[in-house]
Amino acid sequence: MFDIKWIRENANEFDAGLAKRHLPAQSASLIELDAKRRSAQGRAQEIQTERNALSKQIGTAKAKGEDASDIIVRVSKSKTEQAEAEAEQADLEKQLNDVLSGIPNLPFDDVPEGETEDDNVEVRRVGQPATFDFEPKQHFDLGEALGYMDFDTAAKLAGARFVLLSGPLARLERALANFMLNLHTDEHGYTEVNPPALVNDATMYGTGNLPKFGEDLFRTEEGYWLIPTAEVPLTNIVAGEIVEDNTLPRRYTAKTWCFRSEAGSAGKDTRGMIRQHQFTKVEMVSVTTPDESANELERMVGCAEEVLKRLDLPYRTVVLSTGDMGFGARKTYDIEVWLPGQNTYREISSCSNCGEFQARRMKARYRKSGEKDIGYVHTLNGSGLAVGRTMIAIMENYQQIDGSIVIPEVLRPHMGGLEKIEAAGT
Repeated sequence: MFDIKWIRENANEFDAGLAKRHLPAQSASLIELDAKRRSAQGRAQEIQTERNALSKQIGTAKAKGEDASDIIVRVSKSKTEQAEAEAEQADLEKQLNDVLSGIPNLPFDDVPEGETEDDNVEVRRVGQPATFDFEPKQHFDLGEALGYMDFDTAAKLAGARFVLLSGPLARLERALANFMLNLHTDEHGYTEVNPPALVNDATMYGTGNLPKFGEDLFRTEEGYWLIPTAEVPLTNIVAGEIVEDNTLPRRYTAKTWCFRSEAGSAGKDTRGMIRQHQFTKVEMVSVTTPDESANELERMVGCAEEVLKRLDLPYRTVVLSTGDMGFGARKTYDIEVWLPGQNTYREISSCSNCGEFQARRMKARYRKSGEKDIGYVHTLNGSGLAVGRTMIAIMENYQQIDGSIVIPEVLRPHMGGLEKIEAAGT
């Protein structure tokens, strides 16, 4: 969300930022709409001032025993005129806010320009993809053959894009989430939160999910929204607050189910667990000051990468181009894990610095110690990691020729000492 005053004062910079996202200039139309809004507001204030003066004249006239009927008529007329001006102002303000709410954040200067994911820039690769002396399988073939991954029963229960995990695969997913949470809380300084999975309109609006992306979400008949990520409730913890800068940064982590309609994804990843309506994710959120947010993003990426390092999974980190960045981000890193069954890297984490974009929507601010000035916080979010995709990566990278899955050593304490997942009945 943008400050229209900032747009008026920085029109060229605003339009240049939109151009980097391959969007047309919008400052002129926004400034014109704002001018109409301010004009209506000014008229309402002028009418109010005039009526106050007329009201005094009525009192004076009555005190002198003079006829004030003409003045009373003018006061009555001014009330109608003021109401009309205020209604016009409110309508124009709504129009302006509706337009501003649909404009994406502006990229930082160091974000590479591009139109698609093909223009993303690789930052580093860590780990060497394993070589197999057999044709590696994809996770769904492995899981179904093991007898612990059931898409047919899930479809009977809920429909397409769901899965039913059982036995050691269900435990593996739980073990992964616990491992990630323990790492982020014990070593990375995050506070674990167990947030609501149902939120209201204001909470979804605060993180930029509404109004633009309503079709990507699930909504209950009572008007609640199922969260697409724990970023939504975690970031909104500071909504409407003024926090002291000595309490920042605030770092939160949570494991939640996430729900997405996957609108527009027909035909994409229709088999397996890559793209589902419900999935488990461990999320990281940071709330910090503007001068620390750039460093906080690098730190967050490092926290996400550490999970993959300890699981000994090959990955690469890329910085997204302006054409591939999300709506609320100013800069985003994607971490992509190697999947030998697909013979490619796939996204497993996305870490973004949103600047003050979400904070303005949420009215989340901070005060410097000993000062009266108040500014907007910066918010950041990142997957640490997508649990289901991490399980997929383990299955494919640790698969054996007989279809069994070796458990990474770091996870064995969370798996009751189990070293290998073998087919049911073996």
